[in-house]
Amino acid sequence: MAEVIDLGAFGEGFRKDPHPVYARLRERGPVHRVRLPGAGADDWSWLVVGYQEARAALADPRLAKDGSRIGVTFLDEELIGKYLLMTDPPQHTRLRALISRAFTMRRVERLRPRIQQITDDLLDMMLPHGSADLVESFAYPLPITVICELLGVPEMDRTEFRKLSTETVAPTSEESAHDAFARLAAYLTELIEDKRCAGPSDDLLSDLIRTTAEDGDRLSPGELRGMAFILLIAGHETTVNLITNTVHALLTHPEQLAALRADMTLLDGAIEEALRYEGPVENATFRFAAEPLEIGGRAIARGETVVIGLAAAGRDAARHPDPDRFDIRRDTRGHLAFGHGIHYCLGAPLARLEAHTALRALLTRAPALALSAPPDDWLPGMLIRGVRDLRVRW
Repeated sequence: MAEVIDLGAFGEGFRKDPHPVYARLRERGPVHRVRLPGAGADDWSWLVVGYQEARAALADPRLAKDGSRIGVTFLDEELIGKYLLMTDPPQHTRLRALISRAFTMRRVERLRPRIQQITDDLLDMMLPHGSADLVESFAYPLPITVICELLGVPEMDRTEFRKLSTETVAPTSEESAHDAFARLAAYLTELIEDKRCAGPSDDLLSDLIRTTAEDGDRLSPGELRGMAFILLIAGHETTVNLITNTVHALLTHPEQLAALRADMTLLDGAIEEALRYEGPVENATFRFAAEPLEIGGRAIARGETVVIGLAAAGRDAARHPDPDRFDIRRDTRGHLAFGHGIHYCLGAPLARLEAHTALRALLTRAPALALSAPPDDWLPGMLIRGVRDLRVRW
């Protein structure tokens, strides 16, 4: 039996920078038994840190997302309901087809002028101050405004919502996570009912309520709540950290920032490199072996948990030479920051559009942008990779 590596034993340094640990693990092999930070003494998972093994595992149908297939139920499923990230075919195929009818590329592209307007308005408010927390002033309000308008969510207490949202993806305790999921479930249930009663509207959530497949299939109330949850939470949390992590990478690599300022056609490449180098999702959500299989020479028994390291795969030198170097001209094709296979991120085009719009405007209007202090409050847990604040000046 392979040894269990306690990731929590690496302490605060692992939360701030897990990449040296992942690199040492990759030197020993592509797959390891690990105890995640905060897990019980007998609670362990398989962690995939090699690129090829991670890519294959992301598309392996033997690795189930639906824990109920092996008798596992999670807090979000109990309180929110089933959603795309915890379903397998044929249920996943059905849900994805229904949402794809409403969440189209054309719909995303129609948002471009509004995203630009929100970006400009936020910079108009931020730039006169000369310094700011980029997360609070820019990277958070942009995607939360976009996703709320897209879904048709009314203006809300964003400070409170930010706390609840972050607690679901980077929980500080089991009790606070339970409270956050319960409060979000209640909010979404009421929101969906209000939209049912309000009549036709052109927002995405209203479209999902009305969407019907050729065979008459529709989303159930629980499925609607789950869909609203994943769109609302994943639709902004990842983009907040994509924008923040890209800015942080550029500001800590001045030669790359100078190259980008000299040639803004490199911006899309800079975003893709940031996704590889420090993407907003550190590890994919849990998968479960629905049958025995082998990954990277390791025998995985039925029922065992598998965590696929997206951040670790992005730093695998076998795929990306000199992986710890941030290079905006790098060929990043095939990076796994948005996943791979049937669970590839549905919102990737929107995230890229928001990041491109935000970064172009910020770098153009703040030519002297610089870090005021290095960030030290990285988000807890191993799901989301990002910081609570990023102090900058210009």
